Amino acid sequence: MTDTTFEVAICGAGPAGMALAALLAKRGTPAQRIALIDAKTLEQASKDPRSIALSWGSRQILEEIGAWPVAATAIHQIHVSRRGQFGRSLIDRDEHKLPALGYVLRYGDLVTALGAVCERAGIATLRPARVEAIDEGADAVALTIAGADSSSASAAIVVQAEGGLFSDQESKAQHRDYQQTAIIAQVRSSRPIAHRAYERFTEQGPLALLPQGEDYSLVWCVRPDTAARLQALDDAAFLAELGAAFGERVGSFTHASPRLAFPLGLNADPRSSARTVAIGNAAQTLHPVAGQGLNLGLRDVAVLARLLAQGANPTMLAQFTELRRQDRDTTVRLTDTMARIFANDSPAQALLGLSLAAIDMVGPARGVLAELMMYGRR
Repeated sequence: MTDTTFEVAICGAGPAGMALAALLAKRGTPAQRIALIDAKTLEQASKDPRSIALSWGSRQILEEIGAWPVAATAIHQIHVSRRGQFGRSLIDRDEHKLPALGYVLRYGDLVTALGAVCERAGIATLRPARVEAIDEGADAVALTIAGADSSSASAAIVVQAEGGLFSDQESKAQHRDYQQTAIIAQVRSSRPIAHRAYERFTEQGPLALLPQGEDYSLVWCVRPDTAARLQALDDAAFLAELGAAFGERVGSFTHASPRLAFPLGLNADPRSSARTVAIGNAAQTLHPVAGQGLNLGLRDVAVLARLLAQGANPTMLAQFTELRRQDRDTTVRLTDTMARIFANDSPAQALLGLSLAAIDMVGPARGVLAELMMYGRR
């Protein structure tokens, strides 16, 4: 690259980073003044098979930048229940006069769509490349880059959109190890209900089934020792245990893809300085209990793009931090509280069934829950 001076340099070209670059270009920042830096090639990222859940509000952001439609399964209903207890809640799109509450899609398909948008816009991209150091001055931030044509660059504002970069700054991070592991797989059942997602709370953690084509994307949170035992089972035994934990609402489970397992924790670290800021996974990595990680990151993107379009300067970053505080804090507290309740045997678990029954009987309560899931705290 010949021009290595940018208005905004974005470290991390995942969904949040690329969506921010595309929104900035759409709102008037010259594309050649925006840099996207990532250690993976777009081809590598596009092969990622993981499933992700997008809220209705996230779809609206993607539509604005031309990254929608993407191959996805719409969620029309969300069924929330507690295993072994009375009470459940059903959130339905019809109550909110929307075509869908959210969508389930492949991570790789989303980054492919966003990559095409950024390429069409002419956004400067350094891939594969890694930012090894930053040096923040009064007027700009200097970046030391490894693996790209340029070994250095500078930008008025640096956005960290994936992983940890600002290790030289004092951390005020909130960390928590939930002592839970998420088992991820695609599963098939004998009586699927089209477009209905399930959040099933068990003694060891939440069990989510998200409709994806003819199958379900499974996220099953259990204690590490249970996860190790489940991973060691053959498919038939694993499906039998899944059926015992979930119940018979979708019939019996008949097929499972190869399973992956990931330890779960909270890492809320929305640090910033005069000219640097963290968004998305760099600012907060959440428990998957409410499916809010990517959606919270895209809400970060929408606010930051609006402000930086007015000026890439410290004043706008300070406004961003203040504007995002309430939504971030609410979402982190919600997911953290729910995760802690189900990480251990807790008396609070016994209250959940009654709470779900109360929510289902009171329309405004269902509305508040749905609003949080679709749009965050506004």
